[in-house]
Amino acid sequence: MAAARPLPRLGYTLQAGAFAQVAHAARLARKLQAQGLDAAYYAAPGGLYRVRFGDFATAGQARARGEALRSTGILHGFWVVPPEHPPASGAGTAPPAISSPLLRTRLVETARSYMGVPYLFGGTTPRGFDCSGLTEAVYRLNGLRLPRTSEAQYEAGRPVALDDAQPGDLLFFATTGRGTVSHVALYLGHGAFIHAPSEGRDICEDRLSEPYYRRTFVGVRRFF
Repeated sequence: MAAARPLPRLGYTLQAGAFAQVAHAARLARKLQAQGLDAAYYAAPGGLYRVRFGDFATAGQARARGEALRSTGILHGFWVVPPEHPPASGAGTAPPAISSPLLRTRLVETARSYMGVPYLFGGTTPRGFDCSGLTEAVYRLNGLRLPRTSEAQYEAGRPVALDDAQPGDLLFFATTGRGTVSHVALYLGHGAFIHAPSEGRDICEDRLSEPYYRRTFVGVRRFF
């Protein structure tokens, strides 16, 4: 079987905030997005929410950008995060190998942290995601850069048989009636997945056994 195409890896990133209320983390993420930074919040251990953003070649570049944002009052403080450091890890925890089961666990945990967030067409912000915006954010928070659209994500991955799918793989669907990929979800295992389904619905868990998803299913893709 052909090897998976390696995804671009994130470099150094910046982390900010320790919010008890998710709305405050979302507000900071929107401010950073207004500065041209790819920012997403995540649920950290202890019930707090933090924000992770940026992609810098060196720790010095990351620190310089953080200081610039602090000087304008956008940030009150920040941490420079080394590459491949998963968002849920505590201090002193070694990052997992890119192909390890722990990475798959992190992807599922990150996706679950967005349960209940509303769908938003074209959305990549924490106030709302569309389907591929959600999967992009989940992978980004775990050190991997997915393409933005569901079609591009489908082309970037390696085909995997559904019987061989593992948690963290992506499932693709043709939901527009045109026979082309138009929807993506993150696989949880045992036929279940998390996705941003459609306008008017929140990010939720569904199952491949449901007739609609069984009928529109296109395939599985793996990225590591």
